Amino acid sequence: MTLATGADRAVIEAALAAVRDCVPATLALVVDTSGSTYVRRGAIALFAADSLQVGWLSGGCLEAEIARRADHAAANACIEWMEIDTRDDEDLFAGSAVGCRGRLRLVLLPLLAMPGWQALADAWISAAGPMEFSVAGSGAVSCRIADREANWALRSTFAGWREDESGIASWIVELPAPPTVLIFGAGPETALLFPLLRAIGWRTSVVESRPRWATNAGLADHSLTARPEPALAMIQAHSFNAALVMQHNFELDREALEALTPESIPFIGLLGPTRRRDDLFKLLSATSREALESRLRAPVGLDLGGHGPEAIALSIAAQLQAFMHRH
Repeated sequence: MTLATGADRAVIEAALAAVRDCVPATLALVVDTSGSTYVRRGAIALFAADSLQVGWLSGGCLEAEIARRADHAAANACIEWMEIDTRDDEDLFAGSAVGCRGRLRLVLLPLLAMPGWQALADAWISAAGPMEFSVAGSGAVSCRIADREANWALRSTFAGWREDESGIASWIVELPAPPTVLIFGAGPETALLFPLLRAIGWRTSVVESRPRWATNAGLADHSLTARPEPALAMIQAHSFNAALVMQHNFELDREALEALTPESIPFIGLLGPTRRRDDLFKLLSATSREALESRLRAPVGLDLGGHGPEAIALSIAAQLQAFMHRH
């Protein structure tokens, strides 16, 4: 069995690769939870041929059965539904108990039976907007992102959830668009920061004009070989959730902060000690200081302890994740 961790982005990318190679694959989508569960509504995982699995819906205790049902959905081009309920004492003390007191409801979508879905997935990966699934017990499925939508009518095994008093037979679940970060500088911290952010679902773009750091810049999803000011003129900066200024160069960092002043990016992180931030602010206009002050995290990163580029990369990734999830 091939197992891979990954946030929603890794799951969707693996699903796209499977569909393009005509590999039978099933997208497992959590439509409802109750009680203590490993994931929440909107969680996804991919199950494909040759025992490929990307993403997790439990700590490993449920995936074998989900994979079996996913194979059936893919082979029969039908929607499978699963309810896993471990809230009773009998479930807790059973030999196969998972140790959680919760209920998980899943829909298993056979992707090869959903032509056109890959175009929507491509748009989602490029951060065009959230992806919204609408799934009905009748087998009606729709997927929408921005102004694009596709609809399918599939065979469905839905027979109603047991002990369900709601009468609901359709669900709408939204996958938020991948968060995006614009990084000025591909210095030593980025050798770990870029793959770490990718693993937790972020899209990374880097601005780096110095040949010395070209290798690290190549680890980002997108790179621009330019100084900060002309680089911002070439991209839609407002589409980024965060920006990091970490060039280890006083003048380049000043230029980046000046260029970011009119942009609406809500999180701007500046690498370096407080004294360096204060020295940079002395050279900025009053307008720039006022525009940046409420958005600027300086020094950027949570205080997790440790020293060196690896510890810095971890602290920055942790702060970005906390920011996106409002923690």
